[in-house]
Amino acid sequence: MPSITPCLWFDDQGEQAAEFYTSLFPNSRITNVARYGPGGMRPEGTAMTVQFELDGREYVALNGGPMFPPTEAFSLQVFCASQDEIDHYWNSLTADGGSESQCGWLKDRWGLSWQIVPTALGELLGDPDPERSRRATEAMLKMSKIDIEEIRRAAAGE
Repeated sequence: MPSITPCLWFDDQGEQAAEFYTSLFPNSRITNVARYGPGGMRPEGTAMTVQFELDGREYVALNGGPMFPPTEAFSLQVFCASQDEIDHYWNSLTADGGSESQCGWLKDRWGLSWQIVPTALGELLGDPDPERSRRATEAMLKMSKIDIEEIRRAAAGE
């Protein structure tokens, strides 16, 4: 069976992004950097592609130039077991030029979209009690970074 690897397009910051991402997530590493040689589209020695793993999953960063900026049509989801994890990834990814959106979405400093999602969110939003589900959903829709305890309190009607 063939393997499928997401390729993330960058202008010229793919190596810096891969270094940052691999420093942020456990079980992550850069596995290969292919560099431009003499007479390439970029200065000799500049990274062309960077292969890396985030928590054991393979990705490629391609320094392809400014033709295709990232959009929210593609995002990476980070499922978090605790508010501490949510806070850690949210704060790290929005630092140094990242931006917050709503409902757990953000863009990092390179414009890549991420969703920082509590593992309990699906259960709260899909509660079989329609009123609990509605209250949880309404609370989430008012948030940028997800506060899971606030959503639990809202679901409970507190």
